[in-house]
Amino acid sequence: MLTGRTIVVTGAGQGIGCGIACAVAEAGGRVVATDLDLAAAEDTMRRVEELGGSGTVHAVDVTDHTAVSQVIDDTVKTVGQLDGWVNNAGVLRMGPALEDGSEAEDWAAQFDVNARAVLTCSRLAARQMVAQGSGGAIVNVASNAGKVGYPNMAVYNASKAAVISLTRSLAAEWAEHGINCNAVCPGGVDTPMLSQVAGWIGEREGVDPAELLPLMRPAQLGRHIQPIEVGRVVAFLLSESATIIRGQSINVDGGDTPY
Repeated sequence: MLTGRTIVVTGAGQGIGCGIACAVAEAGGRVVATDLDLAAAEDTMRRVEELGGSGTVHAVDVTDHTAVSQVIDDTVKTVGQLDGWVNNAGVLRMGPALEDGSEAEDWAAQFDVNARAVLTCSRLAARQMVAQGSGGAIVNVASNAGKVGYPNMAVYNASKAAVISLTRSLAAEWAEHGINCNAVCPGGVDTPMLSQVAGWIGEREGVDPAELLPLMRPAQLGRHIQPIEVGRVVAFLLSESATIIRGQSINVDGGDTPY
């Protein structure tokens, strides 16, 4: 499905990013794993290699225009071209919307990584794809939080809603260049971020997070979603088989979100 294609995955060091990298390898693609934590990206690459895949790793801050450009340059010099880009890197800071706090800092931190960097990375990747003349695919990892609006996550919810809207815009604008853009909206995935949410709620409500976490799963599925399951949907959206799916934000949350 992705044989001969090179895919960059941001935030690939753990969670959904690691699952995406592994799924790309399963599908025959070459993986460029980027993360703020180089050691974590290297751990992911070891898993990719165990699956028979190959690739490179880079320590990258997705809000750093120069660093992102360098990854693209290095990738093109190494393998000749860039075929796909996955904007997965994300951050979450929880807090009640009624309470005062470091609102400006929280807004900036989450929107810089979750939304602004998605546009920056997509733009740089798209420019390379246009220069190649071969098109490509971009997949953004949004969240069902961008559709549902979970409590105590107002800024995060808004940042992911921005990704959903941005995906529609980029798909329409870049179609003429053969660049397909879509998003996935995960929920209930077995990741460190879900554990973070359980920890925050548990501390405030005096409940053991270990008791909360098993309850934070898709009702219809009856279990947590595994990162590689999200990754396999992303791998499909990166492939030629997804050409007729454009500008969509697809729920991958076990049926929790019906729209």
